[in-house]
Amino acid sequence: MTGLTTPIEILRPQRIEFGCGLAPLAGRWAQERGLSRILVVAGRSNAARVEQLGLKGEVTIFGEVKPEPDIPNLDAALDLAGRVKPDLVIGFGGGSALDLAKLVAVLPGSGQSIHDVVGPEKVAGRRVALVQVPTTAGTGSEAGTRALVTDPATQAKLAAQSRHMLADLAVVDPDLMLSVPPAVTAATGVDALAHCAEAFTSRRAHPLIDLYALEGIRLVGRFLPRAVADGTDREARAGLALASLYGGYCLGPVNTTAGHAVAYPLGTRHHVAHGLACAVIFPHTLAFNAPAQPEKTAATLAALGVKDAEGAHGWCAALGIEMRLGRLGVPESDLPAMARDAHAIRRLLDFNPREISEAEILAMYQRAF
Repeated sequence: MTGLTTPIEILRPQRIEFGCGLAPLAGRWAQERGLSRILVVAGRSNAARVEQLGLKGEVTIFGEVKPEPDIPNLDAALDLAGRVKPDLVIGFGGGSALDLAKLVAVLPGSGQSIHDVVGPEKVAGRRVALVQVPTTAGTGSEAGTRALVTDPATQAKLAAQSRHMLADLAVVDPDLMLSVPPAVTAATGVDALAHCAEAFTSRRAHPLIDLYALEGIRLVGRFLPRAVADGTDREARAGLALASLYGGYCLGPVNTTAGHAVAYPLGTRHHVAHGLACAVIFPHTLAFNAPAQPEKTAATLAALGVKDAEGAHGWCAALGIEMRLGRLGVPESDLPAMARDAHAIRRLLDFNPREISEAEILAMYQRAF
């Protein structure tokens, strides 16, 4: 385990603007720097409201970002970027859009493919400006240096990490999240919770990051039920946006552990949305890791106002989250293959506070089924 004497580096966007009504700052920032050839990377719903960013000049929109984006989805965005040759790329949406925007900002004209940049610090550089504007409170990707896409050939996520993919500006405007439906609010909120809780209990946990992790957990515990109950609750939306940002701070120097490794095959193999997958798995990995991190697990449970992992399961279910894999379209026959895929994600599992076997992952899936 790490401690106060363990070196740690935190990278954050050069500028972060946080607060209700700040979305038009993206356009003003671009104007101040003379950036006028702009490519916005977004999903369909956000592509329809790009005007909220206040952009001027030649604005092109790639509005086809998929949930759990794959290499063909990335290639389509890269093809458009190659034709537009933007001087500014803006990620506008949830984690999928923000992740694709990072790759669209660094790959065109570099001679590198996605396979060349998988792993830490393999990106050659970046020639264009990058702005990130999240519209959900979940991934915290606006603050990070990592991007994930799915390889259809292997049904595995490819993770690239580089300081060149760090945004020049992140605009976190909770007002953009007011229209997020309750089900998506709940699932993405538990994703933010999982980022914080997994980093808090990781073998790489660090006191500098624990500060953000525990506060992020507390914010989700306080505000997620409120935002699910009333999506127009601006204070609750702001609290979740801050929790998500703090979760993003956790991902860079510490990252997630078993919770995300076990959740990934639900998305790559069965297209379960990432936040929902993390929510279903969260109580199970929290319980599994509790013996290795009893004090931090207790602090996590206390922040949610529950006593044990069963209570955490009930807390998630009370948000309206479907907590059974079978009801999410996951076939029971695929659980062993999912366990094999999850167990192979060593970049996460090697830092889980407890060793976890393939058989234990399978048992976890079976309990969640």
